[in-house]
Amino acid sequence: MDIIRLLPDNVANQIAAGEVIQRPSSCLKELVENSLDAGATRIQVIVRDAGRTMLQVIDNGCGMSETDARLAFERHATSKIKKAEDLFTLRTMGFRGEALPSICAVAQVEMQTRRATDETGTLIEIHGSEVIRTEVCSCPIGTNIRVNNLFFNVPVRRKFLKTDQTELRNLLQEFYRIALVYPKATFTFVHNDEVLLELPSGTEKQRIEAIFGNTKRNVYTSNFVDVKTETELVSIRGFVIKPEASTRKAEQYFFVNGRYMRHPYFLKAVQTAYSGMLPNDYQPSFFIYFDINPEAIDVNIHPTKTEIKFADEQTIFQILMAAVREALGKFTLSPQIDFDTEGSIDIPVQLETNAAPPRVTIDPHYNPFNTRSSYTPHTTPQTWEAIYQPLPATPPLEKEPPQEPPLLSSEEADICTPWQYNGKYIIVTTDRGLLFINQHRAHTAIQYQLFIDQLQQTRGSSQQLLFPEVISLSLEDIVLLEQILADLHIIGFEIDRFSPDSFSIQGVPSQLTDTSAIPTLQYILHSVRERGANTQEEWRAQIALSLAEKTAIPYGKTLTIEEMRDLIKRLFQLGNLRTPKGKKILHLLSDEDINKLF
Repeated sequence: MDIIRLLPDNVANQIAAGEVIQRPSSCLKELVENSLDAGATRIQVIVRDAGRTMLQVIDNGCGMSETDARLAFERHATSKIKKAEDLFTLRTMGFRGEALPSICAVAQVEMQTRRATDETGTLIEIHGSEVIRTEVCSCPIGTNIRVNNLFFNVPVRRKFLKTDQTELRNLLQEFYRIALVYPKATFTFVHNDEVLLELPSGTEKQRIEAIFGNTKRNVYTSNFVDVKTETELVSIRGFVIKPEASTRKAEQYFFVNGRYMRHPYFLKAVQTAYSGMLPNDYQPSFFIYFDINPEAIDVNIHPTKTEIKFADEQTIFQILMAAVREALGKFTLSPQIDFDTEGSIDIPVQLETNAAPPRVTIDPHYNPFNTRSSYTPHTTPQTWEAIYQPLPATPPLEKEPPQEPPLLSSEEADICTPWQYNGKYIIVTTDRGLLFINQHRAHTAIQYQLFIDQLQQTRGSSQQLLFPEVISLSLEDIVLLEQILADLHIIGFEIDRFSPDSFSIQGVPSQLTDTSAIPTLQYILHSVRERGANTQEEWRAQIALSLAEKTAIPYGKTLTIEEMRDLIKRLFQLGNLRTPKGKKILHLLSDEDINKLF
């Protein structure tokens, strides 16, 4: 009995959708890329419920005829290539012919399209690979495609989608990748009837500024350095950021022939060019565009087309690294070696005049073949038993090693007489020596545990502000704030929407009475974004850590004896004597260590 059979088209399309369409952002990428391939100069993206309910792309491209509109939803139907050799001369974004049938397999799709030469357009509606209707319609020139109820027929896939805030961030990230490489096109992004982004036509630098620099105090692109080099193999242009403007989480974008790509090897080239100029854990921001012969790259190695293989990666690595170094060096941003020694003072060096070459003593009578020489070979035991003597028995290990007594008990903390050194350390005398406590780190650990308990038990206290403060945020920060807003309310923040891009802070946690509300909220958003947090547990930890760092006792503050005693007692009640980042809080200088000093 034969067991191999052909899969139905609807099943094959769903399998392809599992690779190509992973989330709403995948739909956005494929549809917008199709619009660009159609020559569109104005593209509008309309999203509802982060793409779960609806995702619509409207363009003013060339449109399609009725026949082309029908064929566009067939598997492996494409206008981009005609034969296999065309894969190596691609200039278009799409070419597989898998995107539209994959989307139709897992969603309800409606498309209206019309060419400039046609008086009427074509309307096609498909639900789960099943054509519902095809009819003539009246529509503007271009294509209007709407994807409703993504994964309506695959509930398991729909269950794996993240929160609306997370999916919206993914949509915006994919939108940025396309908009950054096509600055001549006009883009609009609408979410739940609210216009989040309007990007007019302009230059590459203007497009970068429009996306990332709207809410910055300084012009974002003012910290850029131009990169440009021309070779027979590749042309490289773009922008890199000055080292002093780098951050822990940077904006890093590679584009090749108008296509976004990920390339860890080329990322290493940029990082090598910045070697020695960045603090630890800091990354450079860059926007670098490659122009290369399509025959020298292979974009057909991954369904998402973000991983690209280069024919000569090592050479491009060296060219890229040299181009970035040259750009930084032009603006005196990298260390330079001065070879101009004219007019400099020569420092004389006194040489030893009585130096003599080393002498080598050789025995002329030595003969390696003479067995009667004075050489005595290494003696070995006469018997094998002497070699393989049993090892001495080792004492059995204890199951639980004895625990050291605590450095300080609660009773000792109440009666001890601590003193402060240099506004930074608290010193306590114990029976084992001098105990040094970093007051800022100790209070950070205490406050962190306090805020974590408040978040878990939903019992934070709030302090009303006499005058509410208004904070303006970037689009990315707005999405992030909405994601963590419920936890901020729990911990004591009272924040309301003031305008489309600003929020009003009515109250703050009671521990922040002496701290400005806006810098604290900015620090929380910065920490959550740069340190990374995808789950509620992770961003709660980042919120607690940020607040702990802001409310901890600063260095240089003078403490009373009672304040120091209370800090010591609360510290040893924690059990964990390290900061949330794992840094050391205290150090014991034992009596032996002290005696060694004298």
